[in-house]
Amino acid sequence: MSLGIIHFPGSVKWRFCCGQNLLHLIFFCYICHFVTGHIRYSIPEEMKKGSLIGNVAQDLGLDLKRLRFGHARLVSGESVQYVELKADKGILVVKERIDREQLCGDTTPCSFTFEMILENPMELHQITVEITDINDNSPTFKRDRMDFEISEIAATGARFPLATAEDLDVGVNGMREYFLNDNDNFVLKQHSNAEGKKYAEMVLQKPLDRETNPNLSLKLIAVDGGTPQRSGTVNIDVVVLDVNDNAPVFNQSLYKATVTENPLKNTYVTTVNASDADFGSNSVVTYYFSDVISTLGDLFNIDEKSGVILTTGSIDFEKDKKFELQIYAKDQGGLTDSSKVIIDVGDINDNAPAISVMSFTSPVSEDSPTGTTIGIINVKDLDSGDNGQVSCKIEGTAPFKITSKLKHYYTLITDSVLDRESVSEYNITVVATDNGAPPLSAKRIFNIKVSDVNDNAPVFSKSVYSAFITENNTPGVSVLTLKANDPDENQNARISYILEGKYIAGSSVSEYVSVNVETGVVEAVRSFDYEQIKELVFVVKAQDGGPLPLSSNVTVKIIIQDQNDNPPQVLYPVQTGGSMVAEMVPRSADVGYLVTKVVAVDVDSGQNAWLSYKLQKATDRALFEVGLQNGEIRTIRQVTDKDAVKQRLTVIVEDNGQPSRSATVIVNVAVADSFPEVMSEFSDFPQDKEYNDNLTFYLVLALAVVSFLFITCLVVIISVKIYRWRQSRILYQSNLPVIPYYPPRYSDTLGTGTLPHVYNYEVCRTTDSRKSDSKFGSGLTDSSKVIIEVIDINDNAPVISVMSFTNTVSEDSPPGTTIGIINVKDLDSGDNGQVSCKIDGNVPFKIKSNLRNYYTLITDSVLDRESVSEYNISAVATDGGKPPLAAKIIFNLKLFDVNDNAPTFSQSVYSAFIKENNPPGLSFLTMKATDPDENQNARISYILEDKNVGGSAISKYVSVNVETGVVHSICTFDYEQIKELVFVVKAQDGGSPPLSSNATVKLLIQDQNDNPPQVLYPVQTGGSMVAEMVPRSADVGYLVTKVVAVDVDSGQNAWLSYKLQKATDRALFEVGLQNGEIRTIRQVTDKDAVKQRLTVIVEDNGQPSRSATVIVNVAVADSFPEVMSEFSDFPQDKEYNDNLTFYLVLALAVVSFLFITCLVVIISVKIYRWRQSRILYHSSLPVIPYYPPRYSDTLGTGTLPHVYNYEVCRTADSRKSDSKFGEAASQNVLIMDPSSKGTMQRIQSEKSILDEPDSPLEVSNSDYD
Repeated sequence: MSLGIIHFPGSVKWRFCCGQNLLHLIFFCYICHFVTGHIRYSIPEEMKKGSLIGNVAQDLGLDLKRLRFGHARLVSGESVQYVELKADKGILVVKERIDREQLCGDTTPCSFTFEMILENPMELHQITVEITDINDNSPTFKRDRMDFEISEIAATGARFPLATAEDLDVGVNGMREYFLNDNDNFVLKQHSNAEGKKYAEMVLQKPLDRETNPNLSLKLIAVDGGTPQRSGTVNIDVVVLDVNDNAPVFNQSLYKATVTENPLKNTYVTTVNASDADFGSNSVVTYYFSDVISTLGDLFNIDEKSGVILTTGSIDFEKDKKFELQIYAKDQGGLTDSSKVIIDVGDINDNAPAISVMSFTSPVSEDSPTGTTIGIINVKDLDSGDNGQVSCKIEGTAPFKITSKLKHYYTLITDSVLDRESVSEYNITVVATDNGAPPLSAKRIFNIKVSDVNDNAPVFSKSVYSAFITENNTPGVSVLTLKANDPDENQNARISYILEGKYIAGSSVSEYVSVNVETGVVEAVRSFDYEQIKELVFVVKAQDGGPLPLSSNVTVKIIIQDQNDNPPQVLYPVQTGGSMVAEMVPRSADVGYLVTKVVAVDVDSGQNAWLSYKLQKATDRALFEVGLQNGEIRTIRQVTDKDAVKQRLTVIVEDNGQPSRSATVIVNVAVADSFPEVMSEFSDFPQDKEYNDNLTFYLVLALAVVSFLFITCLVVIISVKIYRWRQSRILYQSNLPVIPYYPPRYSDTLGTGTLPHVYNYEVCRTTDSRKSDSKFGSGLTDSSKVIIEVIDINDNAPVISVMSFTNTVSEDSPPGTTIGIINVKDLDSGDNGQVSCKIDGNVPFKIKSNLRNYYTLITDSVLDRESVSEYNISAVATDGGKPPLAAKIIFNLKLFDVNDNAPTFSQSVYSAFIKENNPPGLSFLTMKATDPDENQNARISYILEDKNVGGSAISKYVSVNVETGVVHSICTFDYEQIKELVFVVKAQDGGSPPLSSNATVKLLIQDQNDNPPQVLYPVQTGGSMVAEMVPRSADVGYLVTKVVAVDVDSGQNAWLSYKLQKATDRALFEVGLQNGEIRTIRQVTDKDAVKQRLTVIVEDNGQPSRSATVIVNVAVADSFPEVMSEFSDFPQDKEYNDNLTFYLVLALAVVSFLFITCLVVIISVKIYRWRQSRILYHSSLPVIPYYPPRYSDTLGTGTLPHVYNYEVCRTADSRKSDSKFGEAASQNVLIMDPSSKGTMQRIQSEKSILDEPDSPLEVSNSDYD
């Protein structure tokens, strides 16, 4: 808000060569929400160009920067600009020569007024420049001589009007008085008319005697009041005539005529007529104009005989709308009569409109709203009536229009939305046409350039890019190039390519590929493995460089092509090093008997995974063959008794890649009819024995590491001790001086000063000038005065002019914000000219006035765009006449938005459901927030608030689309790990500063049947046999054992049922459907086999159901030896406990104990030393203070006149501190030897305080005088 400041200037003196004139300077400034002021300057005429008129900046209290940045300019309705504003200096200077007589004529005081307008904030200052007169014109007569013919019978006291002298100057410099030379017959009498103009009459004081003196020669002198005085003369010749007692008489006292402007020369105006009752030559009448209207003699001429009035000069309606002629009729005897002729000038359309550009803005931003002001023009037509009525329009089709809210002022505004990408430049032709017949027009072309805003996002040429790359590629290889286009320009069109964050197989996508931010080239960051990743799908964002960057995304698919880089893997038979597995072939096997099947896979794909099987080696190649495609090992002939029991086959598996890769497997085949035969034959198979067992290796490795750490610790401790001892010796023997640091001293010098300003002003005043009329004739005359007072009636309505108006205002504008300035004038006077303004309707605005005829439209209360976005304000100006007249003007005011409303969610808590094992990227919820603001302030972004779930950021689980609020899953959820996710989403608008609100989202994960049951008991082991014993005396329902299983799913997916799938004797056992209990269903007999094998299947209740199986071995026997004898052919676990393992464990334990003991001892010593130092710290030993060198008492209140320095020394055993101090000296450090007697020197003892760095010496203060 701007505040006007009232200035009271002093006086200004103007000095001239012949004297001194006082000049007026009146300056008013009123306090309101905008600044207004009125300054009045007074200057003499005929000043040189560039002469100083006044210091506007100083008189108005304005800063020079305010004038420059406020675009100060002068607005005047005059066609000639007499003054010029020097904004850089803040002064007014003369621009054109000023002739007061040419500017104002007889009008006093002579002045012209203009306005100075400043912007941001709006200021209006009215400046009036008064032109004072100087004595630069002498009184002049229209003619060189005057001839009078006076009858000799003229009575004493007869008056004869003399020629009037005209002095173009006014006031004291104007016409002052007349003088008539000495004579016996006439005296001079001076008069002033109603306008103050002086004229003289010659009065007959002594009768004339033609016979004595038939002719008189007189001289009339006119002088002005200037300094120096100027004068003019005219000769008067008087001829004495014979008697003529009748004067001419006009047939009308007032003649009226009309003539159009710009008439041809000698155009007829009217005819006047006067008659004389005399006879003969005394009745001959001649006509002539009065000398008072001598200025009109160049425009009109009257025929002295006929009385016909013709035009002789150019008549311009715009200068003079009416002429008043004083006409005299004179007879031959010199008697006269007078009459008036009033000539009205008719207007014709002879002036085309004149277009003046007051303000123009180019370029204009393409996001300018409709109604944005581009320029302000002033259009004037000097004609009147319809000829002066002007209308403006724009030629052609363009998104602009012309509006007018102030007379003669037109605003060029945008009419629709601009788009630089469509049209970047406009040439707008504005045509102003008047209403004359024929109409005249003027044309002005405006070149408007549209500046760019960032309103176009980059666009990719494709929505999806696809590329291929062969696995095992070189890191950094270029895969493809992305290209996006942005129709904006400059920085707004500069595109950056950004890789959007995404996780692939638990790793960020940036670990796989990278995108060049400038060129869009996509490069591989690592070498790809087809077997791990077959396809990469990621998103690349193209973002421009605008202040609010825009972006678009594109999906990139990189398909990884397979190479033959993996050999086949044999799944069966499983190769083990510690045991022998053999396939049994009965000797009765026929041709084509299936021995076994080699199962292999290749993780490559395509032809690289096509496998072929070949028999590489065999004990008897004529007995077996391998299927090339299926790996089946079959007999190719009949097995005989001669065939060896032990058969060893080596099968090679090859893929179809280039080059091919292969794997081999050894298959042991036993040709026998019984298992004991096989065991007896295979007992001499060589067993793989691992003399370098893994356990032994790790024990040796652990022993070596611990030993190395132990030795290293000892070496480090010894090295540190030696290093500290050497450092103490070096410091002890050095002679380095101690260099103190002196802090800088600062001085503070304070000074005070005043900057007095003296302003001296002198105010002076001039008197008004008067006009005079004169008449003269040769006959007998008389004159009188008629004063006509015109009474005002209320016939003029107030006229409202908009000086300034802001058509948009921010909704957060405080009460009292200035919206516009209007000027209201009423040409009437008195109460008829008293005007009051008000606003119609109930709107949050009001009108106030702080300067006469100027009113300010301001806000009256707080505005809210969300409630009312646009106002039509009707301002009514009413005068005080009877009846009152009124004028109305309507202001259309739009409110532009500020960010005063935060986004609001429709719900405070959102709930959603998602099934586990969902595909990543699945959307499960859409959030919606609303913001009553508009444009950027209402643009809502949805942001996922940071939170950790299970040690990971929430962004690893879900994501929120920043624009639509759609919530997506990032990963596949597992109900068994996470059953519920609770997170917060923030809705943030695009205002500055942004406002936001939060909403809680609860995501419930629904279980699916994705986990099979897990059997807890009986535990299945591969190397040993576990059997449940059932006595033969067991009755029906005997509990053998219980199968215990669990399912990590929930609900019905975890409901388990147990079923007996296989059994050696299904009539002996049953399984409880719900509890898994295995019970007998009949009496056990001696005929039942000892070895019973049961297969139990456990199924859940999911859809589809999942299951697990467990094998239960049951021994039907009464004693354990009976069971062992029956189960003796089962493989037994052999426990191998080597002596080497025992000793390695023992050695590792011993070395570890020594290492830990060493560490404990070192830590104990350190703690002991630290405690000793604390004991010294709490002792009552005196402590000697240390004062820094070269420091003085800055406050001047200390008691120490000198500077003392101390060194604290410690004895080796007692840990007591002794100190000595010497006299004041310039040394910075005083070194004291405890054994010395007042001599100061450096300590030379063997034991230095530096020998024990871990025992700090800490002292306390004590006082010393």
